[in-house]
Amino acid sequence: MPFEHTGFAQLWAEADAISRGVAVLLLVMSITSWYLIAGRLIRGISRRRDRQAVERFWHENSLDAALARLGAGAADSSFNQLALGAARAAAHYDQHRADTLASHMERGEFLTRAMRQSIALSTARIESGLTVLASIGSTAPFIGLFGTVWGIYHALIRISATGSATLDKVAGPVGEALIMTAAGLFVAIPAVLAYNASVRANRLELAALDAFAHDLHAYLTTGARVESLAPLKKASGGN
Repeated sequence: MPFEHTGFAQLWAEADAISRGVAVLLLVMSITSWYLIAGRLIRGISRRRDRQAVERFWHENSLDAALARLGAGAADSSFNQLALGAARAAAHYDQHRADTLASHMERGEFLTRAMRQSIALSTARIESGLTVLASIGSTAPFIGLFGTVWGIYHALIRISATGSATLDKVAGPVGEALIMTAAGLFVAIPAVLAYNASVRANRLELAALDAFAHDLHAYLTTGARVESLAPLKKASGGN
């Protein structure tokens, strides 16, 4: 046979410490990437649940009932954490404003600060893992390329030692080295796609969280949710 079949076990046995280290590093990066991707997919399902919970929130007749409904539908969501934090801040302000410096701060400003803190914490939680995905997507191809270059170097050293440069002697080692490039792309491409999709999904989620915070702030300061501007635009369309 002109080409010998080389299995991964034999390839691993013939590899040196650097080649093995590159292979292990790519494997760890791949596992990490798919772990983060799986978490993003699960979060995508949670986003739909959160939207439904927020809609039910505004259909309740009291704040306590609305908080209970939101917590039952999305207890660990950013929306629930924001609503609970805002409600606690409002209760704290009403209870202690006469005894502390809060008496010199308007209720709306106090709620705004509390809600901004909750949104900041939620933003950090939502964006966790994005840096890792971006790093994997940008570095994995170069790590695979390094493994390829290193493998070709050792293939050339072997050819030089044997003194034979025929096709059956060159194709096997070089092909095995090129596997590293393919492995690097296999790791990088899902990470890049997941990163781009996650950035867009996070932007939409944070926009929805900001809108919910605006409505919640209006409700806790005025007792009513801000209505949509669509009817106003329709009514003024003929003027």
